[in-house]
Amino acid sequence: MEDNTTTVTEFVLVGLSRQPHVRMALFMLFLAMYAITVAGNGLIVVLTVVDSHLHTPMYFFLSNLSFIDVCYVTTSVPQMLVHCFKDKAIIPLGRCFAQMSISLFLGVAECLLLAIMAYDRFVAICSPLHYTLIMNRKLCIVLAVSLWFSSFLLTIVPFFSMPARLCGQNVVNHFVCEVQAVLKLACSDTHANGLSMLITSVFTLLFPFAFILLTYGRIGLAVLRIRSAQGRGKALSTCGSHLVVVGIFYGTALAAYLKPQAKTFTNRDKIVAVFYVVVTPMLNPLIYSLRNRDVKGAFWRLIGRKVDE
Repeated sequence: MEDNTTTVTEFVLVGLSRQPHVRMALFMLFLAMYAITVAGNGLIVVLTVVDSHLHTPMYFFLSNLSFIDVCYVTTSVPQMLVHCFKDKAIIPLGRCFAQMSISLFLGVAECLLLAIMAYDRFVAICSPLHYTLIMNRKLCIVLAVSLWFSSFLLTIVPFFSMPARLCGQNVVNHFVCEVQAVLKLACSDTHANGLSMLITSVFTLLFPFAFILLTYGRIGLAVLRIRSAQGRGKALSTCGSHLVVVGIFYGTALAAYLKPQAKTFTNRDKIVAVFYVVVTPMLNPLIYSLRNRDVKGAFWRLIGRKVDE
């Protein structure tokens, strides 16, 4: 018996709205958010590289986070902006799979990096006298290399070993190529894929999130023992800001990847995706660094240097 199914060579992305005026409003919003994200995170990377005052473990990991965020939004947002002008947003199969694999890789890298950053803050606050001894240059490099290598093993290798076969349907109810949305179009059994993604999500989302909560709990207890009200307030403010970002990123990612999977991808799922695709990368530099006195000082030193030249 002949197989009359058609092999998929491209996908049609539904997007967030079919209304032209709504798409134009979304274009302006996402363009502004993308510009803020790239400018803020790019500035942190530049300042960390050129200013010796920021050559510390904390800013080393922050610059890695900023680099991840710039790459992460660049894999999705420019395409989203272009598709705002199209009634039928089409993306070739190869580009779609590239977007999915790169986004997964960077997303997992950010999850693991946030856990490493929480450990860095734990050592700084709970063992300040031994901080430079523990968080030495060699350990920072080992952690960074392990972060990127682990992210590769946890995402790229399983992704390309997925046995899903796509045929016939090619309309994806999303604004980007999201793994879960694309897999719903598979004409082969995807139970193994779903189980693999669930196991990976536990290791890359649940475990790091639990580690971060435990770490910040220990930090909170240590902060409460600080006698100086000013020092206690500064530490609590920093930890609170970090937890806001962690809560938004992990909360939306956990809601997307650890919930029972439905047969269809809903508009609510797309709204949740907006937060971890666009919102969190924009908030990271604003909350983590740009309000920081050290970063402000590095910025003005860089501006003064340029003026003098």
